[in-house]
Amino acid sequence: MQGSTEPQGATPVHVSLVAIPEAAVSTLSGIFDVLNGPTLLHPANRPFAVEIVGSRPGPLKLASGIPVTVHRGYAEVTETDIVIVPSILLPEGGWQAGGHADLVEWALAMHRKGALLCSACSGIFPLAETGLFNGMDATVHFGYAQAFSAAFPQVPIHPERVLVVSGRREELVTSGASMTWHDLVLYLIARFAGATVAQDVARFFALQWHQDRLTPYIVFEGRKNHGDQLMQSAQDWLSTHFSIANPVEEMVRRAGIAEWTFKRRFTSATGMSPIAYVQRLRIEDAKRRLFKRVTGLTPGSYRRRFRIPDYARAGSVAR
Repeated sequence: MQGSTEPQGATPVHVSLVAIPEAAVSTLSGIFDVLNGPTLLHPANRPFAVEIVGSRPGPLKLASGIPVTVHRGYAEVTETDIVIVPSILLPEGGWQAGGHADLVEWALAMHRKGALLCSACSGIFPLAETGLFNGMDATVHFGYAQAFSAAFPQVPIHPERVLVVSGRREELVTSGASMTWHDLVLYLIARFAGATVAQDVARFFALQWHQDRLTPYIVFEGRKNHGDQLMQSAQDWLSTHFSIANPVEEMVRRAGIAEWTFKRRFTSATGMSPIAYVQRLRIEDAKRRLFKRVTGLTPGSYRRRFRIPDYARAGSVAR
């Protein structure tokens, strides 16, 4: 039932959109509406049948306090083509494993029957508990990247990427930060209903593919929750001395250990070699040298990307 690039016939692709208490209503409702976009534009064409699923049917209050109606419980859904977990808000203490065991078990069962497992933004957290993403490239909101890596170190995570499709059947699909759920939904529409339908939906909802990756949005912050106090001290010193000549050699001298040992410990602690770490700090300080190579945008393009449009400036309505 899946994998076709042609419009569907009489049998629509069944989509199970997961609702859990931590879910963001904006992402969940947005995915629901846009996946129904093809039918809204062409009532005779129904490529997708979308329903909201959860632990049990009925009203469910989401993270913002707004309730949604869960159409069916997991136990009632014995087969589906696509499972989508929308973005979620992590609790203050971070992700707590085991909190959605019923979802994890059900997602595994659906995957065994051929379903795609998809996540928007931070929705990958519960899906990663299935173990299916171990060793598979994935993406997540860059603000949750460190928390995700700590919880699921077996999953190679790429927060700079908008959309990642993995798995032997290309059945593991993850989207990155916040509004990249647009890319996820447009990808699914193109995959199952055809590129023309996806273009029509994109125009109708004024959606755009995030062509430039997410690197321009990410402000570099080195990993510091590694527990290696000597490397933490080196990072603290480097944060204000990265512009000096030969900063790596100076860090080694200050640490008082062998150069090879320092570099190995620094890389293990931060996930980056010392010289790569220095380079990222320098780029953050001055977004011009090496800017396009790292971000994919020229400085002028970067400024235009984040410039407030004229229509959004104060007083624009009066003018």
